Amino acid sequence: MEPDLIDTSVPHSARRYNYWLGGKDNFAADRESGDQIAAVFPTIRTMATENRGFLRRATRYLTAEAGIRQYLDIGTGLPTAENTHQVAQAIAPDARVVYVDNDPLVMVHARALLTSTPEGRTTYVEADLRDPEAILGHPDVAGTLDFDAPVGLMLVAVLHFLADDAEALAVVRRLLAALPSGSYLVASNATMDFPSATADAGGYAEMLASGKADVWPRDRRRFGAFFDGLELVEPGIVCVSEWRAEQEQSPRPDPADVGVYGAVARLP
Repeated sequence: MEPDLIDTSVPHSARRYNYWLGGKDNFAADRESGDQIAAVFPTIRTMATENRGFLRRATRYLTAEAGIRQYLDIGTGLPTAENTHQVAQAIAPDARVVYVDNDPLVMVHARALLTSTPEGRTTYVEADLRDPEAILGHPDVAGTLDFDAPVGLMLVAVLHFLADDAEALAVVRRLLAALPSGSYLVASNATMDFPSATADAGGYAEMLASGKADVWPRDRRRFGAFFDGLELVEPGIVCVSEWRAEQEQSPRPDPADVGVYGAVARLP
């Protein structure tokens, strides 16, 4: 990857998320953006950690209980502990995972760090969620996933970068249309539904309006629209910190300190 293809002067969501998780693969612009958001939402690192836990538990459920053996993970982010393929292949070594992200730096790190089991396969595609045709038509996607068998579509903490509900819904519908019955959708999205004593909702709205923030919250109704026509897995649409978290350390964080909806649903 040529260095000039990675613009370090502009914050990127994957690198900012890496910063919140305590990683080192970020730049000054990412840290500045992350700190600005943390100033109005002080528990942002709790949000990032709990969202990651949701991804881990959902992947474990799909692999161990639903029998899913292949995944399309869009909005991969920078590699960290317990990535999708690591969780899935620890249960089913033959699991196959395609990671998709639009940040060249993510792809550089992913190809270097995310190795598959001998029985399975892990592939990395640089593409944008806004262009589902490019994702579905990519030869590495077609060469890794069998679209005649169920697929786990992972849209974790990525849909909220699409501000327009119609655009986001169209993307989800197109991706699901390519998958057979028995596939699953795993998704999460920031929300302001949980009142917070520490978050400055007005300040965050100003950041969105000025372009200093790019995470667009959705209420339960708007988030739930992504799952219309699907069969929600219990406990349905809940804060990510509460989705099948019985084995997680207690006490669980207050949903107001997390501020992210999550759900898993089956394509009938």
